[in-house]
Amino acid sequence: MQICTPPSKRYIIHALIGEMAHDMTTLDTLDWRLLDALQRDASLTNATLAEQIGLSASQISRRRQRLEQDGVIRGYRAALEPTAVGLGVIVFIHVALDTHSRDNARRFRDLVRLTPAILEAHALTGEADYLLKVAVGDLKALARLVNEILMPHESVARVRSEIALETLKEPGLLPLPMT
Repeated sequence: MQICTPPSKRYIIHALIGEMAHDMTTLDTLDWRLLDALQRDASLTNATLAEQIGLSASQISRRRQRLEQDGVIRGYRAALEPTAVGLGVIVFIHVALDTHSRDNARRFRDLVRLTPAILEAHALTGEADYLLKVAVGDLKALARLVNEILMPHESVARVRSEIALETLKEPGLLPLPMT
């Protein structure tokens, strides 16, 4: 009698990478040019994009819609200046979980989703389990976030924060292969 076991994590990861690589090959040179233009300025009209790329506005519209439906374009947003909206303190917070279980990770992910000051959250390898990028108005707001929200949470064991003194490069443009 043969016992069936679920596929290994490695197999699943390779399958996902293969799917992503396959999806990526469906993008042609014009798609790459459109994506590059949009990530530089998402407010460009289809007519302006058409002039830049050398297609008609209707072709740009169809390509853009396909890229949105396929999940290549996740969304559009305005990039705001943090200090102009009263959030001049950018902080990176390393979080170690109390226990490593699916339920504890879910509780922490729920906390992240419900905390507006958290701009980004990344699961890590290494000493910390998560790295959070946070924007707050001042050090008192940071202290409230750490002492009243993060540290008392049942999923959290340790928190270590580092205040950004200067931002040398903002996240932004992905290095696209311009085929």
